[in-house]
Amino acid sequence: MKTIEIDSLSELDGVAEAVIDSLDGRTVVAFCGEMGAGKTTLIRAIMEELGSSDTVTSPTFAIVNQYRTGKGDTVYHFDFYRINSMSEAFDLGYEEYFYSGDLCLVEWPEKIEPLIPDDAMIVRIEVTGETSRRFTVC
Repeated sequence: MKTIEIDSLSELDGVAEAVIDSLDGRTVVAFCGEMGAGKTTLIRAIMEELGSSDTVTSPTFAIVNQYRTGKGDTVYHFDFYRINSMSEAFDLGYEEYFYSGDLCLVEWPEKIEPLIPDDAMIVRIEVTGETSRRFTVC
């Protein structure tokens, strides 16, 4: 487990680098934090660290967005905030994504907790001030 505290967004690239460096072969990363904690902002920083030139936005209504890294690898970005039942995740075909070997970045994993793979990385984001955050990576 790694804990990183930042005082401003300018330090977010270090958090993104720490998440990438901690993957250790894992392909599903679950981001936990309250509304407005910075889940999408961190995912944007992760994609920048991976060399993506794609525009990273929250897939709140689409549920999943697809991006490309600088090396051409596929990354899926999920936002399960608006789903009402796990059957919606099944309908989406979550297994095809989560077990594809491609990196899957998941916002609001609490909504589908039983479906998150046991070996998923968990990133907890805690708001500690107006611009400060505590990130726990495990």
